Amino acid sequence: MTVKTAKATLPRSAALRRTPAKRSGVREQAAQTTRDNILRAATKVFARYGYDGGSVEKISHAAKSFDRMIYYYFGSKEGLFIEVLEDMYRRMNDAELKLTLDSEQPVASLTEVINFVVSYYSRNPEFITLLNTENLHRGKHIAKSERAREYSSPAIDIIRQILESGVAKGLFRADVSARNVYLLIAATGYFYISNRHTLSAFLGEDLQTPEALLEWRGFIISTVLRTVMLDPLMKP
Repeated sequence: MTVKTAKATLPRSAALRRTPAKRSGVREQAAQTTRDNILRAATKVFARYGYDGGSVEKISHAAKSFDRMIYYYFGSKEGLFIEVLEDMYRRMNDAELKLTLDSEQPVASLTEVINFVVSYYSRNPEFITLLNTENLHRGKHIAKSERAREYSSPAIDIIRQILESGVAKGLFRADVSARNVYLLIAATGYFYISNRHTLSAFLGEDLQTPEALLEWRGFIISTVLRTVMLDPLMKP
């Protein structure tokens, strides 16, 4: 009887010892879900209302959460906005790092990078809107981020490797910096998407049609390649 009793109680004791860890895991998952919901809701609210109009109350309502949870997880409205910007940069960076580029084909690789950037801007208008909002604030929020610079480095490194390959093959100029090529791609892609509504009205044509977007993308590719190639008239 004694042995049987001991055997019967051991599994129950072990189960009791495991319960706090199990409950702790559930709480951590719930906390992460709440945090993620707030971040997604904040992205939409800030993109729609801007930083000043994107109140904590609107965000907590959109996230189906409470104001105090925003302060608990992010410290302040500004802290939340900074994380929204960081998350947008991180997502673009992660998507870019998934590109499969062939170093032996620098022209094709550079073309693929341009296609990616322009397509990403088109598919993620919230990214453009949030950047516009932050520029209205002279970048004072993102300047406080400790991660923002981490996300720009890989993009420029990718372009640098492509340019070096093109130089080695006698296709690209050696006096063009990766930074400037990155800025050229970002500027031409960003400006078009950011100002598509006003430009459509000003020019009297719809710049948002698939045909218009395809034409502009082709123009960017042509512009960048003519900038970096030793012989701009050479067929890519």
